Amino acid sequence: MASSAGWTIVSSCRDVIEDRHWLADAYILFATPYFCYDLLAMFLCYWFRLRVKGHQEAGPDGGSVRAAVSGFLRREVLMVLHHVFMVAFCCPASLVWRRGRGDYFQGLLFLAELSTPSVCLGKVLIQKQDWLLHRINGAALLLSFFCCRVLLFPYLYYTYSRYSSIPLYRVPLVAPWQCNLGAALLWPLQLYWFSLICRGAGRLRLWVVTSKHKHATRRTKKITQNKSNRKSK
Repeated sequence: MASSAGWTIVSSCRDVIEDRHWLADAYILFATPYFCYDLLAMFLCYWFRLRVKGHQEAGPDGGSVRAAVSGFLRREVLMVLHHVFMVAFCCPASLVWRRGRGDYFQGLLFLAELSTPSVCLGKVLIQKQDWLLHRINGAALLLSFFCCRVLLFPYLYYTYSRYSSIPLYRVPLVAPWQCNLGAALLWPLQLYWFSLICRGAGRLRLWVVTSKHKHATRRTKKITQNKSNRKSK
């Protein structure tokens, strides 16, 4: 939905600064409560997993809400900070501080969600690493995350440099401080998550190669054993 809104906005704006589209503000009003809901849903999933783990009832040693909140914050600290930042900073920046300018860039930010379906499908297929679909989705995740999230922020600055006819290195000096702060906080997160994706892809590749090697070894041993049995007969 976010990527559809982003594509609609980007394709409708010819002037990257002055052109307006009603979805740029309307979708922010829809997405902000979603981040709050998503944070609550992630915590509830974490909490209920704690309660059913080992078929134990919620108790003071691990099932209490306080212990669950503490564990959740330690485990998902980056995701929590990301969601809080989106609500506390990006929402007012989009609706108030930019004063109706830059809908094109707002649409580009929405397009970052093009990588989300691959992320979700990867979690669904996490136990099916031998499936071809899992490998195809992994390749799609690498490509979409790199293009839509890692390259996104440099492209934003590049687009503004072309619009303003100034060198790329000067864009941070003339861009609003809110834009620079948002990019400085969000881009490192994308780089970190992309490094985790690359690490996971490397582990998957190693697992596939190891599995093929073990399968070939077992097959060779079986053939050798069959030949030995035939000779003994």
